[in-house]
Amino acid sequence: MRPENEKWLLWRDGGRPPALNMAIDELLLEKSEVLGGRILLRIYGWDSPSISIGYTQHYSSVSSESGKYSIVRRPTGGGIVYHDRDLTYTVIVPAGHAVERLDRVESYHVFHRAVLLAMRKFGLEGRLASDMANVQDRATMKCFVTPTKYDVLCGNRKIAGAAQRRTRKGILHQGSISLEVSGGDRNALSAELIEGFASEFKIGFETFSVPDEFSSEAGKLSSAKFAADEWNKTR
Repeated sequence: MRPENEKWLLWRDGGRPPALNMAIDELLLEKSEVLGGRILLRIYGWDSPSISIGYTQHYSSVSSESGKYSIVRRPTGGGIVYHDRDLTYTVIVPAGHAVERLDRVESYHVFHRAVLLAMRKFGLEGRLASDMANVQDRATMKCFVTPTKYDVLCGNRKIAGAAQRRTRKGILHQGSISLEVSGGDRNALSAELIEGFASEFKIGFETFSVPDEFSSEAGKLSSAKFAADEWNKTR
C-alpha cells in the first residue's frame, strides 16, 4: 500500500551525451539514499543521434551504425533502441518502497499503464503486448520492432518499451516512447507522461534538487565506464 499524498521526485533533464545519461541512471540507483525513500522520475534527451544496447547484447549487432550514431551499452537488459525519435525516461525505486516489492512483470505492467494514459491524451488507444518473448532472440532484437511482454503497442506496432536492473539498492527502470505518439512534440509527450504517472500512482511531484557532488561523480563514471570500449564492446 502506498502512503496517501505521496510525492515522487521529478527531474526534467536536458539532452546529454549517451555515456553520461547511463552514468546518471546507474549512479541514481547506487546513491538512491539521496532520494529519501521516494521514487524519482527522470525525463531526459540525447545530445546527438544515439543507440543504446542491452547489457547482454553483442556490440557487433550495431557496429555498422557507429558512423551515424553514438553507441552506448545500458546497465539494464532489453534490445536495441534508437534515440533519435523517442522520449526517454528513468524511474528509480529505492529499496523498501512498496513498488519495489512488485515482481518484475507487475512493475512493468504498472509503469506502462502510465504510458497508456499518456497516449490516450493524444487520441491513441494502446494496449500491452502479449507474451511473445519466448520466440525472440533478445541478443539481437530491436526494441521498436520486436514486442515482448508488457511492451506498449498501438495496433500491432510497438510504441514503448523498457528494461530493468534490480539490486539491493532498488530498481532502475529505463523506458523509451516513440515520438509518433505526440506527432513529434517532445515537450507535450513529456508533460502527459508526468500526468500519466501521477494518475496511475495517485501521487504528486516535487522537483529533484541534484546534489553538486552527484554531477561530479556522474561525470567521472561516464568517462571511466560508459564511454569506454571495455564496457561498450565487451561482447
